[in-house]
Amino acid sequence: MFRDRIDAATQLADHLMYIKTEDLVVLAIPRGGLPIGSVVAKTLGAPLDVVLTKKIGHPFHKEYAIGALSLENTILTDAIGIPKEYIAEETAHIREILKQRHRQYYKHRFPENLRDKTIIIVDDGVATGNTLMVTIALVKKQNPRKIVVAIPVAPPSAIRLLKATPDVDELICLQIPENFHAVGQFYEEFQQVSDEEAIKLLEETNTKKYPIGDTNGS
Repeated sequence: MFRDRIDAATQLADHLMYIKTEDLVVLAIPRGGLPIGSVVAKTLGAPLDVVLTKKIGHPFHKEYAIGALSLENTILTDAIGIPKEYIAEETAHIREILKQRHRQYYKHRFPENLRDKTIIIVDDGVATGNTLMVTIALVKKQNPRKIVVAIPVAPPSAIRLLKATPDVDELICLQIPENFHAVGQFYEEFQQVSDEEAIKLLEETNTKKYPIGDTNGS
């Protein structure tokens, strides 16, 4: 059990201190991944960026992902029996959200160049792994040198999926509980993160330069 995202991020950052390279970029999945990514990026003295991906929820249980997509890619993993019309409508709706987020998150900056970099992909947790799989595919297209996935918590099924993915060079997960229903059950505090809060974290993290291991800027 983590107190909150900052507690999870601090523990995760401790497990990432072994990565010693200047060619490092931390990528967070909005929006809950931004508090995690901010702490990790500050701790490692790396730039922080986002990967704009989002899950496609089941029509009767929105928290359960039947797939995920980015502005370019779509993955469907559990869509048997789901009407094609629903998937098409959700895909169009989610892509509009992602386009809006792209305009918001990159209003004052450009995306980081990932080519030949070591990339650490972070989120506040993983349920099915679908969103993360789309994220990995999107990052891989940019020809990074190495992809590290670092998450506080995920079920065994998601870990098996990620370990079977050849595009993931290293996987770090702090907790892999058998009894997994939702990411939020492993946090004492798990409030929603707004786009405004996420953008503020992104800009603040990249404005200040932190020595490795210093998350306070002191």
